[in-house]
Amino acid sequence: MRFRRTITLTALTALTVVAVAPPPAYARRADPPKSPTAVGYGGAVTTVDATATAVGLDVLRRGGNAVDAAVAAAATLGVTEPFSAGIGGGGFFVHYDARTGTVRTLDGREAAPAAMRADSLVDPATGAPYAFAAARVSGLSAGVPGTLATWEEALRRWGSRPLGTLLAPAAAVAQRGFVIDGTFRSQVSENAAAFGQFDSTAALYLPGGQPPAVGTVLRNPDLADTYRLVARHGTGAFYRGPIARDIVDTVQRPPVAASRVGAWPHPIRPGGMTLADLADYRVRSPEPTRSRYRGLDVYGMSTPSSGGVAVGEALNILERFDLSRMPRTGALHHYLEASALAFADRNRYVGDGTPQRVVRELLTDRFAADRACRIDASAALDKPVAPGVPDGSYGGCASARAGSAEQPEHGTTNLTVADRWGNIVQYTLTIEATGGNAMVVPGRGFLLNNELTDFSFAPTQGDAADPNLPGPGKRPRSSMSPTIVLAQGRPLLALGTPGGATIITTVLQVLVNRIDLGMTLPEALAAPRASQRNAAMAQAEPGFVADPAASGLDALGHRFAPTAELGAATALEFLPDGRVVAAAEPTRRGGGAAAVVRAAGM
Repeated sequence: MRFRRTITLTALTALTVVAVAPPPAYARRADPPKSPTAVGYGGAVTTVDATATAVGLDVLRRGGNAVDAAVAAAATLGVTEPFSAGIGGGGFFVHYDARTGTVRTLDGREAAPAAMRADSLVDPATGAPYAFAAARVSGLSAGVPGTLATWEEALRRWGSRPLGTLLAPAAAVAQRGFVIDGTFRSQVSENAAAFGQFDSTAALYLPGGQPPAVGTVLRNPDLADTYRLVARHGTGAFYRGPIARDIVDTVQRPPVAASRVGAWPHPIRPGGMTLADLADYRVRSPEPTRSRYRGLDVYGMSTPSSGGVAVGEALNILERFDLSRMPRTGALHHYLEASALAFADRNRYVGDGTPQRVVRELLTDRFAADRACRIDASAALDKPVAPGVPDGSYGGCASARAGSAEQPEHGTTNLTVADRWGNIVQYTLTIEATGGNAMVVPGRGFLLNNELTDFSFAPTQGDAADPNLPGPGKRPRSSMSPTIVLAQGRPLLALGTPGGATIITTVLQVLVNRIDLGMTLPEALAAPRASQRNAAMAQAEPGFVADPAASGLDALGHRFAPTAELGAATALEFLPDGRVVAAAEPTRRGGGAAAVVRAAGM
């Protein structure tokens, strides 16, 4: 096995740990200390937010397990990262059970209401699909939320604390308030026109008609009350009780402001969610995807997420090549080409309801070998490339109709937790676009998702069936890719990221950086990124374009469109001596927060 497990001393000499002394760090309005990397024992938490990390760490220090800490941290992200997470959304939860050595998953993806049809995102007046912004900022886009049901199910299966206890820290943060930073203000500013259309949203996030100033304190007593109501009465209050009625009323009768802040060019349409839709919501527990890479077992999320399939297929393709012996340009070339091929197949075949035989075939080594034969070391493929044919009959480079790219979204966040017993949670949660559908449920303090815009608005596959068209009760395809890697049955890595469709490529690139290119885990997260999703141009961060290897990629025919940043990953690595390396972004989204229960030097 060629996996490079060494961590250099120079990469970790400045590592620190977030310290929480009584009272807990999250009990103060000032942000707890923040470090993107920590090394130590006894458990670890890494998120994009210092307060959420401090809450999760406090749960671990008080004897809670990884699931308990993940739920408490996720609830806190619903307060401090409300445009990316919250109980108005959904997500995918991957759990490693140290006692049994098994990986299990929970599908808490938002579901379409029973009234949803294949043409629900087509304007009946024109026969054309709605513009994305018109569909997003409306009741049409809101799926039935799955986050609270996911927390309840995870705690029932693997937790050791009641949900009400774990909601208390987040309620306290919402009641007391937290300090606005530059990232929060910029996210409000980017959504100011949409937020200004709704009384409930403008009152919370546009005080005086303007985004809140950096350094000011934002309180959300309505969300604190909502958490306390769920703590007292359980998730039934959300799915069948008073909160459910308020959600349905918001979707069916959007709380449009009598005096709007700013102009909005689209009608704000109602949606068809009903009380029955909320009451009927159920968390699913599909088998994880599994692929072998360089002797490692890589577990991910199955449908309706496409993450496990696409990451697994791309790794299977890359395993045909020895990236560790290639020049950097060659390794990146193969990474980009494998990404494009996997996305062609993902777009063509993967959606809610994809038969498991198709999922399994997409992850076979034989299919990967067939796809790998398309890669030319001396020239980039013309894109978009055609999907393969996963029918079990291979012998040459498959061809079919070219697929299509899709719009990236960013309203997602990620957390990674391990406890002293060796249990792990890798959890990616979302409300889809940054700011969801822009509607705060009046009196409840949380934004609704716009997840139904993750469906194909109209058929995208020509004469072939589109696996991602809307339908009653159907769950839109996701790119979320929470991933756990085992080495000889023992945990080695856990990682995930937000970033819409770029989630898949970010997770794939971090794995390649760590496993093949010899980077430490913090280096693998910090390295500049590029995302090739079967399009004529790949998105690339400025640091990637400036890399000397990029000129070689240009010569091979790759083309790049600049983007400020891709993803905001969190990850853990489990060292042979029992220590864990917790890593978050050093700069993306303002930098993340990693912490361990007991710090240890190198």
